[in-house]
Amino acid sequence: MVLVFGLSPFSLSAGTFGLEGELFGRIDSHTVNKNESLFEIARHFDLGLNEITAANPGVDPLIPPTGATITIPTSWILPQIPFRPCLVINLTEFRLYYFPAGSQGEVITYPVGIGEQGDTPAGSYRVVEKIIHPAWHVPPSIRREQPSLPKVVPAGPSNPMGTRALRLSAKNILIHGTDRPWGIGSRSSHGCLRLYPEDIVKLYREVPVGTRVVVVNQPVKVAVQGGRVYVENHDAVGGEWAVGEALRLLSKRSLVASTDFSKLRKAITEKRGYPIDVTLDRGGGIGEKVAPVMRQYSSPQ
Repeated sequence: MVLVFGLSPFSLSAGTFGLEGELFGRIDSHTVNKNESLFEIARHFDLGLNEITAANPGVDPLIPPTGATITIPTSWILPQIPFRPCLVINLTEFRLYYFPAGSQGEVITYPVGIGEQGDTPAGSYRVVEKIIHPAWHVPPSIRREQPSLPKVVPAGPSNPMGTRALRLSAKNILIHGTDRPWGIGSRSSHGCLRLYPEDIVKLYREVPVGTRVVVVNQPVKVAVQGGRVYVENHDAVGGEWAVGEALRLLSKRSLVASTDFSKLRKAITEKRGYPIDVTLDRGGGIGEKVAPVMRQYSSPQ
């Protein structure tokens, strides 16, 4: 079954979507071919490993059953940002969103690999340099771990920087390609932001020097579209904090009365990583647990 949310992601160039609201793309499906892994399927649909495994719990990422139907979660809720044009990286989602200057309701989005816990700092930056075929100046911390590495690794197929890089206005933080595409959608770098080799070439072409870059942590997102309420959860635990955060965001937008609490809790607990409809329909109910949860999480943590 195909659940369509707005414009089909395959009707525009890969990674580029038309916006008709704050929720875009669609949830699709794919039949697993012989000798096909979730890594390969994820890359084909421009998804990170985190997205395809979250959307298909219990499916072996290396050897999924041939002929099985899996979910392709190419639908997202836009992160909340204070300004456009800009480039946004949502760390907990492992995804980049670029809102080009002068675009007519358009967003370009790609999956990313990020730094290990705490290595990619949230904050506001700018693109200060664009580099073709960058050399890798190996950080001293990495050379201490791997003394055999040279101080500088020249451009080439074994260079972990890939073929393109965007340098940010923060020391040693770049958005670049990778020689390890299986790390996209995971904590796989020492602080930089990695894209699939084919994606960094496209992003490099689109993003000018001076572009604002905002790195955020937004594990829970909410949206309303077509009179329906949606929640998207990327919280690693999916527990009471995430429920409380969803309710805080819904309350801020006066959407709590339109939300079915049982659907909300199920969406948060399952942690599928794509927008879930949690609208209160006839016969549903918010439930008595909403009030205490909202009191407990009345402010963001």
